[in-house]
Amino acid sequence: MISVAASPWFILLCLAAGAGYAALLYSAKAPWSKALNYALAALRFVVVSFLCFLLLSPFIKTTSTTTEQPTIVLAVDDSQSVGLFTPKDVLGQATTGLQRLAASLRGRGFRVETRTLNSALSRPTRPDSLRFQASATDLDGMLSGIKDGYDGRNLAGVVLLSDGIVNQGRSPVYSEFSFPIYSVAVGDTVPKKDLSLPALTYNRVAFSGNKFPIEAEISYEGFAGGTAVVQLREGGRVLQTQRVKLPAGRRRQKTTFLVTAPAPGKRRYEVVIEKQPGEFTALNNSKFAYLDIVKGRLRVLLAGAAPHPDLKALRAAIRQNDNFDLTTYLPGIAPLKSQDFDVAILHQLPTRGGVGAEVLAQVRARRVPALYIMGAQSDFNAYNSLGTGLTISPRGSQTDDVTPVLNPAFARFTFEEDALRRFAAYPPAPVPFGELRLAGGAEAALYQQVGRLKTRKPLLVFGGTPQQRQATLLTDGSWQWRLQEAADHQDRPDAYDRLIVRTLQLLTANANKKRLDVYPTQDAFTTQDDVTFGAETYNAIFERIYNQPITLTLTDEKQKTRTFSFTNSEDGAPLHLGALPGGLYRYAARATLGGQPQQDGGELLVQEQQLETLTARADHNLLHQLSRRSGSRLYYPSQFAQLTQDIERANAKPVIYSQEDLKDLINLKWLFFLILALITAEWAARKYSGGI
Repeated sequence: MISVAASPWFILLCLAAGAGYAALLYSAKAPWSKALNYALAALRFVVVSFLCFLLLSPFIKTTSTTTEQPTIVLAVDDSQSVGLFTPKDVLGQATTGLQRLAASLRGRGFRVETRTLNSALSRPTRPDSLRFQASATDLDGMLSGIKDGYDGRNLAGVVLLSDGIVNQGRSPVYSEFSFPIYSVAVGDTVPKKDLSLPALTYNRVAFSGNKFPIEAEISYEGFAGGTAVVQLREGGRVLQTQRVKLPAGRRRQKTTFLVTAPAPGKRRYEVVIEKQPGEFTALNNSKFAYLDIVKGRLRVLLAGAAPHPDLKALRAAIRQNDNFDLTTYLPGIAPLKSQDFDVAILHQLPTRGGVGAEVLAQVRARRVPALYIMGAQSDFNAYNSLGTGLTISPRGSQTDDVTPVLNPAFARFTFEEDALRRFAAYPPAPVPFGELRLAGGAEAALYQQVGRLKTRKPLLVFGGTPQQRQATLLTDGSWQWRLQEAADHQDRPDAYDRLIVRTLQLLTANANKKRLDVYPTQDAFTTQDDVTFGAETYNAIFERIYNQPITLTLTDEKQKTRTFSFTNSEDGAPLHLGALPGGLYRYAARATLGGQPQQDGGELLVQEQQLETLTARADHNLLHQLSRRSGSRLYYPSQFAQLTQDIERANAKPVIYSQEDLKDLINLKWLFFLILALITAEWAARKYSGGI
C-alpha cells in the first residue's frame, strides 16, 4: 500500500500541476497530428504529475507474517553421576523414551531441541548421541541458559532428565523460570553402603623443610562401628597409613596426616580409603591435594609517602597469602632497616616534597622489583626518570574517574570471569588526566573505563627490564574497590586480593636474564579448563622480539610426552593446549634466538575435579520441587507416554509475528529508469515529427 507523509489532498495539486504543464506546452498548433499531440500531452501530464507526487515523500507499507511453532527443549543432565549410578535398563529406557517423545512431538507440530550441560544454544545435541561424561552438574546454569536463549520465543516447556544431584552453581529451586519444567527422574535414591572423601583441608602453600597437615574428612554409610584404612600417597608411593575408627551414631570422621615439605616445586598428594567388602563403589574413595612448596616467604616492602586508606587495603590483600612476609614503612615514624626485599610497593613515591628518598635509593641500589602507585602527592617528573616503561604528562591537577577494564591481549596472568564481573561493579577511582605513553616492552594489564566508555589508556602497566621488573597502578583510590567488593560479596574481596598478589608474583617471577620465558598463564588449571601458555623472547640486549618459533614439550607423571610448536605473536595471544588430564606435568621449551639455542622449563598443575563420584544417591525431591514451582509434575522413565499426553494437553499454540516494512518510493531505482524512458519517448516522438 502506498501512503504519503503529507495530506492526500496535495495529490490533486500534483495532478493539476501536471495538467497545467501539459496544456501550456501542447495547446498551441503543432506540426504533427492531433492524435500524437494528445498522446504527447498525456505523456507530459504523467511525468510532471508523478515528479510532483514524489515531492510528497510517498512510501510503500508492506506487512509480512511469520509463524513460530511451539518449542520443547529436552534438557539432559549428561553428568557422570547419571551414567555411573543409574541402572543400565532404567537409563536405556530414559534415552529411548526421549527419542520417542521427540519424534511424537515433532509429528504434532512441535519444534524439539536437545540441550546438555555443556552444549551451546547454537549447537544442539541429538538424543541418540548422548554421552554421560560431564564432570560437574550445574542445573541452574543449564536452565538459565535456556531461559536466556529462548527469551521472546515460543517456548512451550522444558523436559529435564536428571538425577537431581547438583555440585556446581546454585540450586535451581531458587530461580524463577517462566516455562513449565517436566522433570524425568533417573538415578537411584536407595541409600548405599559406601565410604567417600568429601573434602581435604590443607594450606596450598608450604615451606620446604617444614611440617604441614592434610586433614581428610571421611563420610560413611553402613560402616558405623568399623574401621577404615586411609593412605597418603605421592606418585603411587604410600607415604603414610592410618586406621581410622568410624563411630556409631555419626556419618563423618576426620583424620590428619602430618607431612614434611620436600624440595621446592609443585606437589600432588593423594588420600585413598581402601575399599571395604560390600562397598557400593570405590570411585569416591580418593581425593587429591595440590600444594606449592616454596623455599621461603617473599619479603615485601610496603612504603607510603603518608598514611592512606590504600595502605590498609594493600596490607589486608597481601596478608591473605601466606607466601608473603610484609614490612610496612612510613617516613618519619621509624628508620628503614637496610635489608634485602624481594619486591616493593611504593605508594605515591617519589613524592613532590622529596619524602621517602631513602626508600627509593634502596630500591634502585638493590634493583628491587617495584609496584608504583600514583596519587595526588606523586612527583611525575621524578617518576618518569625511573624507566618503568610508562611516561606520564599530566595536565595540572586534573583527574579522570575510572574503573578497571581488561586488556584482552594481556597474557602474563589471567582474570577469571567472576573477577571481571566484580571489576565492573567497582566505584570510579581518580587517575591523572593527561598524556600516557608506553615504552617498548611495556604492556597494560588493565585499561581505564570512563563511565561506559572503554578507553585504551593504561591503568595497570608492567614494564622495566629483566634485571628490575616494575609495574605502575595509576590510582590511589583502589581502597574503594576492595571496600565495595567486600560489601557486595560477604566480606570476601577475592578479585582485588588476587589482582594485588598476582601483580607481586609477576614482578618477582623469573627475575633473571632469561632470553626465553615460557610460562603457564595460571597457577593451576582444572581438567575442564583450556590450558594456556604465554611466551616472551628477547634479543642479546634484552629487547622484546616476536614471531619466534618455539617448541614446547609436556611430560606427565607416566613420562608420556606431548610436543607443541608455536610462535609468540606481538598481540600476546597465548598458546592453547585444550583440556588436559589431571596431574603434575613438567614442561620444557626450546627456541633459537639470534642463532643461539635457548631453553626454559617449569611445572604445570592440572587439578582433577572429582565432583560426580562424590554423591551416589539421587535427589528426586529437588526435581519434584522444581517441577511443582513451574506448574508441572515429576515423571519417571516408565511414564513417557503420560508425559507426551500432558504436553499435548497444555495446548501450546503457534505464535504469529507480523512485521511492517516502510520503504520510500523515491528509493526504488527502477522508477528513475521508467521516468527516463517516458521522457526519452516524448523527446524522440517530437524529434521524429519535426518538433524540438
